[in-house]
Amino acid sequence: MLETTIVGAGPYGLSLAAHFKRTGIPFRIFGRPMDSWLRHMPKGMLLKSDGFASTISDPDNSFSLKHFCAERGIEYADLGTPVRLDTFTAFGLAFRDRIVPELEDKLVTGLERSSSGFLLRLDDGETVKARRVVLAVGITHFEYTPSKLKQLPPEFLSHSFAHHDLERFRGRSVAVIGGGSSAIDLAGLLHENAVEVQLVARRTALAFHERQQPDQPRSLWERVRYPQSGIGPGLKSRFFANSPLAFHYLPEGLRLKFVRTHLGPAGGWFAKDKIVGRVPLVLGYSVERAEVKGAKVLLQLSGVDGSRREIRADHVIAATGYKVDLERLKFLSEEIRGKIKTADSTPVLSSSFESSVPGLYFVGVAAANSFGPVMRFAYGATFAARQVTQTVAKALAQNPMPAHATRVASVAK
Repeated sequence: MLETTIVGAGPYGLSLAAHFKRTGIPFRIFGRPMDSWLRHMPKGMLLKSDGFASTISDPDNSFSLKHFCAERGIEYADLGTPVRLDTFTAFGLAFRDRIVPELEDKLVTGLERSSSGFLLRLDDGETVKARRVVLAVGITHFEYTPSKLKQLPPEFLSHSFAHHDLERFRGRSVAVIGGGSSAIDLAGLLHENAVEVQLVARRTALAFHERQQPDQPRSLWERVRYPQSGIGPGLKSRFFANSPLAFHYLPEGLRLKFVRTHLGPAGGWFAKDKIVGRVPLVLGYSVERAEVKGAKVLLQLSGVDGSRREIRADHVIAATGYKVDLERLKFLSEEIRGKIKTADSTPVLSSSFESSVPGLYFVGVAAANSFGPVMRFAYGATFAARQVTQTVAKALAQNPMPAHATRVASVAK
């Protein structure tokens, strides 16, 4: 019987493991390190978050992204210098090696209740018993594709989550659907890879986040009205970034609205020059029908002004984001899924990130409706790790594991 297991090895899972380790909480952590970033984000991408907000939480602050870049001689700035995807993923792997070498590169294929907690089944056939389980699965499982595109055969349709290497599309025509960061980044990178690309979006104009300037003098009014934060400038962003616990106590309807509307679809400030004037934009149009004709995809589009148009492409990429839905977590038993209280298909969590199933916690994007938009960013990992660690440490102090169980857990790791 383990005290706690962590499922997931992205920024949230690694941060939580680092905090557990520092506090002396026995644990095992399972997952492929930085998997979503390494295998499902396009090569050449730049992170929207600034340098200081793109780190993994080390409770001793001994190994941040800033420290890593200084060691490797990589250009870095807290503000104003975009973080490259390959820099962030290399940092994540180095963080694993230095801070969380206990990480086991295994996948959890099943999770069910047991008489004393939970039973986890791993892809190598091992079964593990644990008092508590923290799910830090990130965006894995949650890619969203509009229903009007789903009817296309898989050889003609994919989600942006499926593409790390864009070389396969060189010399072909691709229609990217979406108006957010994923779509804008992907369209720009496809263009740079000699792909004939068009971007189709319902929005009549693309939005781009403002650049947070490190050295530019700002008036007192500007600093008060548009303070800098870990998820961008502005009073709301500052509140969401710095006060996730206060956000948790807002009325549920207001929380859901803020998560749905704040920081809507927008590209990073650096993406504007890569796409505007370079990539053909079909703005103000939605896909009404999609079908394959003559070895190409025919998209019938409907404009916000009532107009109609058609475009053809060899392939369609739905860069339409992610939508948390617990029913997509098939490794969770039906019993567990049925007992988790939800709001808009996401778990309703306590102030300690615990779901309505005692001992089962969610951190990261699955916790956004409970703690705010910051949970969609690596910046939120520090708060989540501290909150869950404090809760588990307190519970362990009140009800310690038997010494024999602790020794067995240590040997298993």
